[in-house]
Amino acid sequence: MKGGVLKGRNERGRVILVGAGPGDPDLITVRGAQALGRADIVLYDELATEELLALVPDQAVCINVGKRGHDLPTRSQDDINRLAVEHAGAGRTVVRLKGGDPFVFGRGGEEASACVEAGIAYEVVPGVSSATAALAYAGIPITDRRFSASFAVVTGHKDPSKVAEATRWRELGSAVDTLVILMGMRNLEKLLARLMEGGKPPNTPAAAIMHGTLPEQRVVVSTLAELPQAALEQGFGSPSVVVVGDVVRLRETLSWWEDAPLFGMRALVTRASHQSAELASALRAAGAVPVLRPLIDLVACDDPALVAEVDRALFRLDDCDDVLFASSNAVRFFVEHARRAGVDLAGLRARVLCIGAKTAQTALDAGLEAHFVLTGGRGDAEWMLAEIVRSLSPEGRRVLVPRSDIGRDVLPQGLRAAGSHVDAVTFYCNVRPGIDTDALRADLASAALPILTFTSPSAVAHFAELLDAPARAAAERSIIAAIGITTARALQKVGLSADVVPERPDVREMVRLLAERVDATRRSAEPPALSPMPAGPGGPGGPGGETEEK
Repeated sequence: MKGGVLKGRNERGRVILVGAGPGDPDLITVRGAQALGRADIVLYDELATEELLALVPDQAVCINVGKRGHDLPTRSQDDINRLAVEHAGAGRTVVRLKGGDPFVFGRGGEEASACVEAGIAYEVVPGVSSATAALAYAGIPITDRRFSASFAVVTGHKDPSKVAEATRWRELGSAVDTLVILMGMRNLEKLLARLMEGGKPPNTPAAAIMHGTLPEQRVVVSTLAELPQAALEQGFGSPSVVVVGDVVRLRETLSWWEDAPLFGMRALVTRASHQSAELASALRAAGAVPVLRPLIDLVACDDPALVAEVDRALFRLDDCDDVLFASSNAVRFFVEHARRAGVDLAGLRARVLCIGAKTAQTALDAGLEAHFVLTGGRGDAEWMLAEIVRSLSPEGRRVLVPRSDIGRDVLPQGLRAAGSHVDAVTFYCNVRPGIDTDALRADLASAALPILTFTSPSAVAHFAELLDAPARAAAERSIIAAIGITTARALQKVGLSADVVPERPDVREMVRLLAERVDATRRSAEPPALSPMPAGPGGPGGPGGETEEK
C-alpha cells in the first residue's frame, strides 16, 4: 500500500492507531487528521478535543472510551480491543484516537497485538508526545549540551500500589541527566523521595507543567525536594508532566508560550461548529482559550415548499448560464441537494462563479469547476456586486444563486438591476442550536469571557436574545471583535459596539487586531499613560465587511 504498510492478514476493515498529540489540537499530524477524515468509527480518549472530533465525517460514530490519567476508564482495555476488532472485522475503518503518541505509555502495542491476533489490518500514526511538547512549551529543552546529554521518560503510575518496585527510581536518579515523569502527580512525593534516596541532590531543579501546550498551561518551578509541596499549594493535578534536571534552569530565559499576546484569556467563539476550527486555531495560537458556543447552525430546510423549489432549480440547471456561490456553505448544500435529487453535476453547463478562495476550493473539492473566483477587497455584498458587474457583464444571463433562508438580497437584486435573470433559491436554513443559556450568562456575568467574537449578523442576533441584564452589562465591558462591517452594524443594532473590525473578513487578521487591542489596553493601564490606540481599519468606524454567514 502506497504511503505505508498495513499489518494483518485480511482487508475486511482496518484499525488506525492515531496519536492525538499533547493537548493542542493543532499539533496533530497531517496524516492523523487525514485518518480522522475517513473514519467510520472513532474510539477516542477522554482527553481528545471537540475540534479533533469535528474532523470526523458526519456519518461516523464516535465512542468515548475514557482513559484519563488515574481516573477509572469508561471502558476496560479488553473492551476497547474488542470494539476495535469487531468494527474492523465488519469492514469499517476504525480510528483509535489516543492522547500523545500511541506507543508512549498509550497501550498502543496491546491494541496492535489484538489486531494481529484477530487478523485485522492496522497501521500506526505517531503523535507528538507530551514528554517533549509540554517541556518545549514551558521553555525547557529536554536535552541541551550545556546541561543534559541524556534523558529518560517514565510513567508515574504503572502500578500505583507498588511505586518503588514498578520502576527503578533510585537508579534513574543517577542514570540520566533529564528525567521526565508522565502521570505521576498522584504519587509525586513518593517518586521524588526515591530519586533522592538514590543520590539525586535535593536542590536539583525540577518543574511541573499542567495542561502543557494549551492556553491554560501552568508551570511551577522548584527543587526536587520542594516540588511536591509547591505543586500542592498551587493546585496542580492531572494532566501534568514533571521534569527533573538542570535543563529546568533554562526556563527563566527560554519561556515563550506564556508571553503570547492573549495568553490565558477566554474568548467566546459563536461561529457554527463545523466552521469554528480556523478561528479557534488562530485564537489558540495567540494564547487565548477558545470557548466554543455555536450560536448558529446550518441545516437542510425541511419545508416541503422549499424542497420543491430547490428541486425545480436543480432540474432547470441546463437553462442556467451561471451558478453563483457566495460561500462554501452554499456549495456544500448545493451538492448535497443535487445528490439527493439524483442530479448529475458532472456535465454542468453553467459557469461556476465563486466569491472567495475558500468557496472556490470547496467547489473544486466537490468536483465542480471554478470559472471565476472573486477575491480581495472589502468582501461585503456591495463590493462583490460591483466587481461582478464590472468583470462579467451579467446582462441577459440566467443566474442561479443558492443561499440561506436569511441571505441578504443585495446580490440578487443588484444582478437583476444589471439585466440578469436571477433565481435566488433557499438551499439551507440558518437556525439557533440548543445552548446552555444559564451557563453562558454566568460566564459573562463573572467576567470569564473578556473577549467575544462574532462572524455573522445572525450569531449577533441570537446572542442578544440570550442576554439578561447582568450578562448584557458584562458583554458591554468585554472586548468585542466583528469579522466585518456588516456584523459590526448588527452589533450596533443590539446596543453593542465592535472594538475590532478587520479591513477584510479574515479571522486571522481579526485575531491579530484583537492582540493589538489587548496590548494597547494593557499598556494604557501602566504608568506613564500612553496615547490611546489611533483610529484606523481595526476600529468600528473603519472599512471592512462581509456577507451574512450563508
